[in-house]
Order: sequence, then C-alpha cells, then structure tokens
Amino acid sequence: MIDLLNPLALICNFVIVPGLAYGSQLALGALGVTLVYGVLRFSNFAHGELMSFGAMITILGTWALQNHGISFGSLPTALLAMPLGMVLTIGLCLVTDRFVFRYYRVKRASPVTFMIVSVGVMFLISGLIRFIIGPNDQSFNDGTRFIMKARAFKEMTGLSEGLAIKTSQGVTVMTAFVIVIFLFWFLNRTRTGKSMRAYSDNEDLALLSGINPERVVMIAWIITGILATVAGTLYGLDKSYKPFTFLQLLLPIFASAIVGGVGNPIGAIAGGFVIAFSELMVTFAYKKVAAYLLPYNLVPDGLLQLLSTDYKFSVSFMILIIVLLVKPTGIFSGKTL
Repeated sequence: MIDLLNPLALICNFVIVPGLAYGSQLALGALGVTLVYGVLRFSNFAHGELMSFGAMITILGTWALQNHGISFGSLPTALLAMPLGMVLTIGLCLVTDRFVFRYYRVKRASPVTFMIVSVGVMFLISGLIRFIIGPNDQSFNDGTRFIMKARAFKEMTGLSEGLAIKTSQGVTVMTAFVIVIFLFWFLNRTRTGKSMRAYSDNEDLALLSGINPERVVMIAWIITGILATVAGTLYGLDKSYKPFTFLQLLLPIFASAIVGGVGNPIGAIAGGFVIAFSELMVTFAYKKVAAYLLPYNLVPDGLLQLLSTDYKFSVSFMILIIVLLVKPTGIFSGKTL
C-alpha cells in the first residue's frame, strides 16, 4: 500500500511551512516596492537596504533590551525593539526623500533617473549599515524556538517523518496577516488612504481635487519604512541577519511585485507567494518522497532535485522573464493602488 501521509509530512515540513513564512516576507517587501511605484512612479532599488537598515536598528534595540534583562517571554524580544526600527527607518526614508528624491520630483525627472538615483541611495545605505554593524552574520533570535518540534509531531501522529514549525515562522505569518489587513483597511476606508489611491490613479486630477501631494508622499514613505522594517526583521528572525543577503533579496522582491502586477497591492502579495513556493519546489530534493511513493527498485539514485539551492534566486529571474514575455502587466495587471 502506498504511504501518502509521510511524503505529505515531508512536503509540509520542507516546502509548505517554509513557503508560507518566506512568501509572507517577500509579500511585505513587495508591498513596499509597490507602494513607492504606485505613488512616486519609480522602482526603488534601495528598498532591500531599507529592510536591512530597519532590521539592523531592531537588532541593536534587541541587544540593548537583552542586556537590561528585558524579554518578551516565549516570543522574540525583537518584536519589542521593532517600533524603534520603524521610527528610525521612517526617519531615513523621509530624510532621503527630502534631500534626494524631492529635488528630482520637482524637476519632473524621468523614472529612469529616479531608478539610477535609488541605486546610489542603495549603496549609501549599504555602506552605512556595514559601518555600524559590520558585514557578518548577527544572531538576535531568542524565546521559544519551536511551536511544534519534529519529535513531538512523530509521537502525536505515529508517522516516520516529522513536522517542525519554528516560532519565527508562526510570528512571520501572523504579523504579515495583521499588517496586510490593516494596510488594505487604511487604503480603502480612510480619507488619507483614498487620497493616496486617487493620487496614484491620476496625479493631475488629484491635485485639482485639492489633495496635498507632499502629504501623500510623506505617508507613502512612512508606510514604506514600516513595511521594510517588519519584512527585514522577520526575514532575519526566520533565517539570519547578514547585510549582503538583503542585496540578493532585492531580485525575488522585485520579481514578486512584477509577477503580481507592479503597483497592485494584491498582486504584490500573490507574487510573493508564487516566487517563494516556486523557489522551494524547484530546489527541494524529492528522493525521499519518491521512496515512499514508488517501489524500491524504481527509486532513482539521484536527489531528484531540479536545481541546487545555491541557484534558488535564478528561479525568481526565470519566472520574471517568463511573465514579462507572456504578460508584462503581471497577474493582476496593476499600475495603481
């Protein structure tokens, strides 16, 4: 008789659960990129470094709290330090806009110019981060490490394969869910959110309606700073914090935004999960799954892995190219909030 439960547990442990956490992190990052594009009409290549900066400040705050004996019980102490990271990241966003992007906005520079300027800002923030915290891995995760351990799952179900759910994964999914719900409520139910949507849809008509463009831009950067801090911190908790990683993370984040439909928040969320699950499914070794489903003599010797994990970011690139060739506007054809 074919054993279906053990391979299902394997896939849940190595694909489904990590995919939900990773997809949530990419969705939050892509929402920040989408928001800037929807309001300011340019691709912000500095967003990955904004995530890194927010995570860095949160880490420094976490260490300070830990040194004073302050913790958050079974949850990561970083959740207590995250508001500090949000405030300083928002400040960085507003200062950058005031002294860099605003000049080009007044000059009505082209989107390409904005994009090039954002690359310069990216290197500036990157250098600042490495100067403050260094280039190495930093650990800041504490509290209870697992919601469910593999051994406990085996004892509970009687299966040979375990299912482990890390606390950081649970916190990531729940935090992302709450933030997304709040963001959609803000954009659709509040006067400020409706003003942002109107400005994104038609800037000239919004100005004729009396909407203050500087206020819209300021709110957009504030939300972007919050999203960047949360996404960066959650990624650092779930994986590890290393400044260079966030430069690499820029590709799957932009791929998520473009695949879903750049400028469309729903598309950013959908794109994040599409990219996350695609990376994990392509790089997962299916040999053990095949051993449960196939007769012993038919199980191949190889790992049954389509692509090595070293090349997982190339999956994002391939999906991005395919979407741009087949449907350039993305799944949800978005260009406005």
